[in-house]
Amino acid sequence: MPTSKKIAKLVVSIGIKGILCIICLASVGAALVTYTSTVTVNPKLQLTSGATTASWFIYVNEQNQVRYLPGGFNEATLATSDPTTYCFKVVTDSNKVCAVKVELTSTINASKFSKFQITMRSSTGDTWGDEPLYSDALGTNTVSNIDGLTPGSAAYVHQATSATKYYEIKVTYSYDLVGEDGQVPITVQLTPLPRDSFT
Repeated sequence: MPTSKKIAKLVVSIGIKGILCIICLASVGAALVTYTSTVTVNPKLQLTSGATTASWFIYVNEQNQVRYLPGGFNEATLATSDPTTYCFKVVTDSNKVCAVKVELTSTINASKFSKFQITMRSSTGDTWGDEPLYSDALGTNTVSNIDGLTPGSAAYVHQATSATKYYEIKVTYSYDLVGEDGQVPITVQLTPLPRDSFT
């Protein structure tokens, strides 16, 4: 059937008013105003690693000895521009606080160490001081240390808004169960957890 006959048949079936309604709806649809919004996402990095490797010398039958990451036998002399003088730093703005989960990737061998406890030290740019450890990212309960001999042991540091702090790890250990001199790999894992608040 020719196109002209199809159009004529369509006009007859829907009528002149129907054709006018279709034309009006099409013109209304074409005249709709639309808006667009564009968002630029700017990720913020709260935690920055400092020294990520260290080598400690420990001695058979040492008891209640202390080592620092990254300082070794002594606390590092903090130079804020030198990342080898701290373990990590956290920078918060006015929008989010930050909890940092501190944990060992594997439990310390309890057949070699009778003690392996982790605590945290912090500084805002001068001397180091003890940093409280919390039982979870939101909680208010503090813990005395991370017990490296206990599977799954972890703790959190809490940093408020609008602050820059530098952290080091303090380990108190006793290597007094065996007379072995093989290397002992130890890896501490840090996980930043941005939050709206700690309440």
